[in-house]
Amino acid sequence: MPTATLADHIDALLPQTQCTKCGYEGCRPYAAAIAHGEADINRCPPGGESGVRALAALLGTPSLPLDTSRGTPGPLTVAVIDETHCIGCTLCIDACPVDAIVGTAKRMHTVVEALCTGCDLCVAPCPVDCIVMVPSGRDWTTDDARRSRDRHERRARRLQEDGGTTGRRADRREPAGGHPAPAASVNAGPAPMPATLRPAEPAPEDAAARRRAAIDDALARARARRLATPK
Repeated sequence: MPTATLADHIDALLPQTQCTKCGYEGCRPYAAAIAHGEADINRCPPGGESGVRALAALLGTPSLPLDTSRGTPGPLTVAVIDETHCIGCTLCIDACPVDAIVGTAKRMHTVVEALCTGCDLCVAPCPVDCIVMVPSGRDWTTDDARRSRDRHERRARRLQEDGGTTGRRADRREPAGGHPAPAASVNAGPAPMPATLRPAEPAPEDAAARRRAAIDDALARARARRLATPK
């Protein structure tokens, strides 16, 4: 099979969270590295053990234990920005690989939950520690993966057209792709996605209350960390 075609087939099996935990700048570069024999098939925590087995079956090679030094699989999570502490620095906007964060300089930013992949790449750059990852209450689906791939590719093209600059725009009130910005000032965001890609099932009736409690708890812990940090 031609290498380019093989990379396409490999990429189709990856979850498309674009989390970079594999050591590559996204799912497609990792797929290309596998196709060229430059990377093992067990470096994708979001894909989990089932993802490793799927890649092994495609390539006709023995399966490998998941490399947990790169992270462990778990339920899908999303990012939440604490509006009371966001300073509008835009660093999280620059970090998001799928343009799922909207906002503008010196204004509060918001995560578009439906677009968040749970990569958590926005957490570390935040200078005021106001982003937390919380359970999404749903599964990551094949439609999510397809949309994430498309948005990541559009972002890459935009950055190339902008001369390789960061993801920052003069005004990012609406995410790329015309997805309307949410009305709420704070949105639940991403986190590690499940080990398998399967249609999401309806959440229990009390899921919203549990999720709200999880968000409140995560934000409280983030505030406690800020208070404990020496000035």
